[in-house]
Amino acid sequence: MTVITDDGDQPWTTPGVYRVAPGVFRIPMPLPDESRLRAVNVYAVRSGADLVLVDSGWAMRGARDRLAAGLAALGAELGDVGRFLVTHQHRDHYTLAVEVRRAFGTRISVGIGEQPGLALAATPGRQQLQAQADALRRHGAGALADEVLAGLRDVDTSQLWEPPDDWLRPPQEVAVGDRLLRAVPTPGHTRGHVVFVEPGAGLLFAGDHVLPHITPSIGFEPVAFEHPLRDYLASLRLVRGLPDARLLPAHGPVQERAHPRVDALLAHHERRLDATQALVERGAHTAYEVARGLRWTRRELPLRELDTFNRMLAVLETAAHLDVLEGLGRVGTVLAEGPEVHYTPGGGPGPAPGPPGSGGPGASGPATPEAPGAAAAGPSADAGPPAVPGPSAAAGPSAGRTAER
Repeated sequence: MTVITDDGDQPWTTPGVYRVAPGVFRIPMPLPDESRLRAVNVYAVRSGADLVLVDSGWAMRGARDRLAAGLAALGAELGDVGRFLVTHQHRDHYTLAVEVRRAFGTRISVGIGEQPGLALAATPGRQQLQAQADALRRHGAGALADEVLAGLRDVDTSQLWEPPDDWLRPPQEVAVGDRLLRAVPTPGHTRGHVVFVEPGAGLLFAGDHVLPHITPSIGFEPVAFEHPLRDYLASLRLVRGLPDARLLPAHGPVQERAHPRVDALLAHHERRLDATQALVERGAHTAYEVARGLRWTRRELPLRELDTFNRMLAVLETAAHLDVLEGLGRVGTVLAEGPEVHYTPGGGPGPAPGPPGSGGPGASGPATPEAPGAAAAGPSADAGPPAVPGPSAAAGPSAGRTAER
């Protein structure tokens, strides 16, 4: 491999080493063939003798060799990496760091909010997707929950996971030689997701928080947490309030500005909230019923035409939008017989959005106009696929993307 300038002349997934800024290099890493995301970007940051990687890649056949070849183009070896700064716990970001650490003792750092999910992921014999199945049952999709669990392979993936060497407690500054990165809390995709901002260079290492062509899945991890979409929207507004920066995403090409994409994501979710509320007002009672009334993917497919895994994602995304609407006072909830939550038309303005992680609604105020040509969130109607690459080792053939990495 040789280092070339990242000028966008070839597909972002093309293997290589791409210079995106002085001392910063993008290394696209492989994902399983079944993944619709196709690759994950790892960023090498150099300053003097220090070499740090933002995210690591998926621990799969050939990945370690790909990373070693990329580093060799920079005149470095795997053992020269001093630290992995991992944006979140998902398998395509975290597990190759564990593999490299076992060989070289490399330091791994990740946000403190990922502690519950990583602990459960490393537990032998756990039931994969149990949190998601339980949520489906609460939202009127018991048959789909059974279908999801029946499609899992009996494979124990706990050996892929280990705790980090240290937990980041954002906001927190991280020195890389003479450079200074700032870890910023951006819960939503996962509860402990962080982005890294380098103000002096105008760079945003965004992980899966802001992606140029797809939207992240929301709250998709082994341990469920409250109000993931409320947190995600508040985190988008937090990033929107920072000075605009060059967007260095985990999936997709580098973008010159982050703010237009943030605006597009906020506008998309505002439209989706309106459509969800309208279906409740027309008599849909559960998240499953609402999801059946919506259209999914850019092809505007009905729910029944999605595969099992994406039907699960669609119902859970719908439930997250209903949770935001409840926080805003735009729908109400009642408990039906059994575990199901039913929604009713509500009214009146909701409270102002809280900061990320506060559980505040995070969705009030007018929508920001979407940037021309920007993709919105998925798997909803005007969206690309959600950022949940896969399938996992535990997923059946129909599971188009992995749930827990």
